[in-house]
Amino acid sequence: MQTAARIICTTLLALFFLTDGRAQTTMVYLEHSETLSFEEERIPDAQILRGNVRFRHEDMLMFCDSAYFYERTNSVTAFSNVRFEQGDTLHGYGDILYYDGNTKLARLCRNVRLIHRTTVLTTDSLNYDRQIEKAYYFTGGIIRDSLNSLASVWGEYNPPTNQAVFRRQVHLDNPSFILDSETLNYNTQTHIAQLTSPTTIVYEDETTIRSSNGTYNTSTDESLLYDRSTIVHKDGQSMTGDTIHYDKQQGFGQLTGHLILCDSTQSVTLYGNYGEMHENERHCFVTDSALAEEWSGEDHSWLHADTLFYDEHPCTGEECTDTTYRTIRARHYVRAWSKEYQMVCDSMTYSTIDSTLVLYGTPVFWNGDNQFSADSITVYFKDNRMDHASGKGHILGSQLIAEGRYNQIIGQEMTAYVREGDVRQVDVSGEAQTAFYPRDDKGGMTGLNKTGSNMVQIYLENREIHHILFTTATTGTLFPLDQIAPDDTFLPGFFRADDERPVSVADLFRHPERTTTPVSAATNRSTPEPETESDSKITTKKLK
Repeated sequence: MQTAARIICTTLLALFFLTDGRAQTTMVYLEHSETLSFEEERIPDAQILRGNVRFRHEDMLMFCDSAYFYERTNSVTAFSNVRFEQGDTLHGYGDILYYDGNTKLARLCRNVRLIHRTTVLTTDSLNYDRQIEKAYYFTGGIIRDSLNSLASVWGEYNPPTNQAVFRRQVHLDNPSFILDSETLNYNTQTHIAQLTSPTTIVYEDETTIRSSNGTYNTSTDESLLYDRSTIVHKDGQSMTGDTIHYDKQQGFGQLTGHLILCDSTQSVTLYGNYGEMHENERHCFVTDSALAEEWSGEDHSWLHADTLFYDEHPCTGEECTDTTYRTIRARHYVRAWSKEYQMVCDSMTYSTIDSTLVLYGTPVFWNGDNQFSADSITVYFKDNRMDHASGKGHILGSQLIAEGRYNQIIGQEMTAYVREGDVRQVDVSGEAQTAFYPRDDKGGMTGLNKTGSNMVQIYLENREIHHILFTTATTGTLFPLDQIAPDDTFLPGFFRADDERPVSVADLFRHPERTTTPVSAATNRSTPEPETESDSKITTKKLK
């Protein structure tokens, strides 16, 4: 009994769906024609209609000059001045129409136009499936809305959702830019394009955007780009990131994930995991593993800090050779490395107007075996190489010459001159004191010479002291090596910060504790660089 009942239920269910499916099929009706004739031998089963022919199928009307009407198959072939109307918003035009009332498939050929509100699709051959309300073309077509024109080899358009899909040789023409891709999804009402394959957006003589994944609002020029997208400007600046929020009209870019900000005109590149570009204000910053690379010379130099700021300023002084100059400012945990020098400090500023690098907040600077520190240090560059450096306040210079032994100098002002990457001369003034180990003809140390003078000049060759010049008012004592007391080995305020010294680019991201120096502990000499207005421009702006 249960088996019989199951068979009956299954049969009734099948009959229900069969009946329901047939109920969905409606007849095509001929509403008007000036003439009707038959030619059974040439066109079997067809009613031949001529003159102001009109058909109706559900909510769609079809018009033409002549047609073949096949009542048995519920289909129409229409010729000349063909058009159909579905509701008040969708109209189709062409030279020939093939319509199947059972499948609700309309095929338009030659000079085809499909008009939906302000959207116009033109092609040579179009299929419109009324059951799923989608139009397709396969041999090339163009969709135009109130803002853009989009051409492709293959296309699909869905009137109820205003959504279009384009494939192969996709070309979008906007009054401000052009877009080229192989695949693109686009909404004709919102004017938002979805990028699903490698895409190039070009604002002529302005900006080029490259992305393979994201959205682009063609009416507001706002975009959300993924998968290592790149934006390049004509002035040589570019941005790359895992994710980019970009508002071209506002000139604002927000980048996250392995970002790269590059200024090719100045040979400077910034790296990090979060950054912002304020194009109209010529300002950007990078944080979260921030790193700057300067690559104008043969040897690159690298700078790491908690936050890096990069700004462009108008240049009006006599010293300017260009209309603008750039500054790089670093805040907190500043560490730099190059083959010629290394440095650490609390904050730093570099300016292209005079190629100067200023270090603040207990700066320590290394060149070879030489270490220099001061309240502030300014490094001057010439032809992309370090030329000389000056320090002010609590000057300390030291040179490692043997285990536990250092040549030393202290004072209030210092200038160190560099040639071919090595310090060749050091001038110190202001209560200058030196402690150095003279050598005999065989290179052996003869003792420790400690002197005091108002001005000292130290000359080096092959990174070793060659000779020292003092002013006439000089006091000094030479201590034999076996008579040097431990307290006499170092000058007041001596320290070494070798553990802080970066040894490679990767080592820049190591954050050792700052060395507590005798002078800084006693006088609190660490003076940070003053904050500027652009330092506050770290925002959390969200784009639409």
